[in-house]
Order: sequence, then C-alpha cells, then structure tokens
Amino acid sequence: MMNLMHWRLLVAVADYGSITAAAERVGMTQSAASQAMASMEATLGAQLFIREPRKTLPTALGVNVIEQARVMLDALQAIRSRVEEARPTLRGHLRIACFPQVLAKFLSPELQRFARLYPGIEVTTLEVTDTEVNALLDADLIDLGVVLNPLPERNATLLGRDRWLAVVPAGHALARLAPQATVALAQIVEQPFVLATGGCSANARSVSAEAGLVLHDVRVEVREWSSAFSLVREGVGVTLVPEMTLPLQRQGLRVLPLSVPIHREFALVYPPNRSPSAAANALLAMLVDT
Repeated sequence: MMNLMHWRLLVAVADYGSITAAAERVGMTQSAASQAMASMEATLGAQLFIREPRKTLPTALGVNVIEQARVMLDALQAIRSRVEEARPTLRGHLRIACFPQVLAKFLSPELQRFARLYPGIEVTTLEVTDTEVNALLDADLIDLGVVLNPLPERNATLLGRDRWLAVVPAGHALARLAPQATVALAQIVEQPFVLATGGCSANARSVSAEAGLVLHDVRVEVREWSSAFSLVREGVGVTLVPEMTLPLQRQGLRVLPLSVPIHREFALVYPPNRSPSAAANALLAMLVDT
C-alpha cells in the first residue's frame, strides 16, 4: 500500500538519480527506501526505474508516473499554504479598558481564548471605572472599552449581563419572606438605604430613576460593594447591587430577586471617532462567532 512518503521518495529518486540520496532527502534508511520502491512497483504492477551501477533512471512509464506525482505533491503543498494563510497571523497591540469585576468574570476567559488564536497580538487591560472607560474612548487612548448598557449607536459587541438584586439584613422583615420570594423595586427604595456605587455611574440611584422611583432615605453612600454588605449586616439599611458583586459568605444577609428583573449589560465598543483596528476587529469577530 502506497502512502505520501512513497510518492515523495519516488520524486526524490528521479531528482537525485540515486535511491541512497533520495532516502536521505526524505528521511529514510537506504534499505527502507529500496523496500519501499520495490513495494510501489509491485503495487502498480510495473517497473518505474532502471537500476544501473551508478544511477537510477526512470522508465518511460516512470516518467509519466513521476510527473503526476509532482502534480499531486504540488497540490498538497498548495492546500497547506492556503491553510497557513488562513491561520491568524495578525500582530500588534490591543489596549482594552474595563472595570475589574467584568474583567475577571467575562473578559479574561475570552482574552485567554483570543491569545491562543492570535498569539501575535499583545493585549493590555486597564482596570478603570465606567466613567473612565468612556473618557479613554473619547480621547482615543484605547482600542476597545467595556461599557455598561451601551447605546444602540455605539455598535457594541455584547460580553455578558447580570441582574440587580436586593440585599437586606438577616433580621429585616423582608428577610422572613419565603425562600423563592421576590421583592418589588418600589418596596426596596422606600427602605433606609445603603447606596453603593462601585465607582460606576450605573447604581441603585440611576436604576431607580430609570424606573421612575427615588431613593427616599439614603443613610450612607459608599464606593465599595464590600462596605455596603458590611453596613447591611449591621442593620444600617438595605441595598441594591449587581449579582456579580455578591460576597461568597452571606451570613447576616438575605438576597432577594426583584419581582420585575432589571439587568445591566456589558459590551465592548471602540472609540467613536475611528474604525476599529485589525486586532480589535479580530477580537470582536471572535466574540460574535462564539
């Protein structure tokens, strides 16, 4: 039975006029090459070469077979070249701004996959607030930025989404609701409130305002989500937070879904005053094709 190595050997013998030289060219021993040549001729049922003391020459039929073997090997090389051309060969640098929790949960796994597909592209991530992301985009200092709840005209590529959830102290009346209970946003905003922003413009105050509601009794305003949870445990008030910010240890807290779910979305956008770079397009295309 003939394989690709046999055909390469056949052409090499024709090129070098020697089974020994051809064997060395294709990485075979002289004896293995001789056996392979004999096997090919036996399989085809015809003599392809005349062995002379100092030279191995193709027969008339051998010349025709070798010509077709070259066509086959050239076609194979063309296929390989086409595949190589189709492989990602982009090189460059990609700067992406994102807020930390979204980077950890949504973006980092995608960037790991991107690195495997495009090893020639160096990616730098900047951990900033959503306000800073927009400022960097407007100043054209980054290639891509993760924004919250992007406007339709931003040509955004969705990364992920999470829910807003109410968190109340374990001793609160709402904490005694049934395990599968939900709570209305209007009911939450009427409570003494711990407002956590996470350094983002989208927070409980903006979520309430979009629903036509107002936080009536903000007792404390903090930046860090962890500070808000500590204050809720102490009974200072209730809070409204994104699901991904919830602590692993929830002693002293009761988490309640909203009766009408509200989500926030995270998406990658490019600077408004220019088209995305080739590296940015590669990442965006990968995300769309996922």
